[in-house]
Amino acid sequence: MKNSFLIVFSFFIIFSCNKSKSEPLDTPAQGTITMEADESFKSVVEALTERYMALNPSTKINVTYKKEDLGFLDLLDRNTRLVVMSRNLTKSEKEAYDKKIDLPWQPAKFAADALVFVVSKNNTSLKELSVDDIKQRISSDEKTLIFDGANSSNINFIAQEFNVKASALKYSVIKSNENIVKELDKYPEKIGVISLNTISRPYGEEAIRLREKINILPIVDKGVSYTPTVDNLQNMQYPFTRVLYFITNEGYYGLGNGFIRFACTQLGQIVVEKEGLQPYNIYRREVQMR
Repeated sequence: MKNSFLIVFSFFIIFSCNKSKSEPLDTPAQGTITMEADESFKSVVEALTERYMALNPSTKINVTYKKEDLGFLDLLDRNTRLVVMSRNLTKSEKEAYDKKIDLPWQPAKFAADALVFVVSKNNTSLKELSVDDIKQRISSDEKTLIFDGANSSNINFIAQEFNVKASALKYSVIKSNENIVKELDKYPEKIGVISLNTISRPYGEEAIRLREKINILPIVDKGVSYTPTVDNLQNMQYPFTRVLYFITNEGYYGLGNGFIRFACTQLGQIVVEKEGLQPYNIYRREVQMR
């Protein structure tokens, strides 16, 4: 009888240890994970993660800001749990995801951002840009457009829009969207290309300071002029509107998927709206009058 008890007890210990090893280390309400995002989306990512962690005090989402292409590679290598993307993946990238991650391809769209073209307040000669003009400038040796560097979401997006290789584009570089705005006065003939999210937070002190230094150029497409307003993002009328989405390598309902669900449902979408971006999932508010 004693030997039987020892056998059963030993089996229970082994079973319990194996079970604990197989259980996820995190849940939507507790744990620690890493997320990677391009610096262009820093403001909205910070707002979403801060709100989620405030609602779930036992969670910690560490955000690393990295060029978009490098973040995707880290996702494939499982160095990060989820990433923010703004462009469509290529066929080879989707095949790599299917092979390495072995999960259904489910991009979680949460916001509409935009690529905006800005000049210094001191530049009063340039009032607008056409899509054709931008296409010409991005292939000119004069390099009048300033981007935040290769492999970034901004340069990748415009390359995809014009259906050319990013390596074939010609542009000047100033590291970071914020630095582009801050240093434009030094280059009065150049045009900065930044994310709308860099300057979109309506009451953010840093966003206000940045907006005061620049003029946003309307974009003319087929004879019609568009500015990156929320309405134009909602209707995808602004020519350089882009949709932000999450992808993950988390194969269970853990902290990564919990955060994604939050960002795409009403509470998260309210955060996106307060950031001055267009929420991807629009919730109608109905008031009944009696």
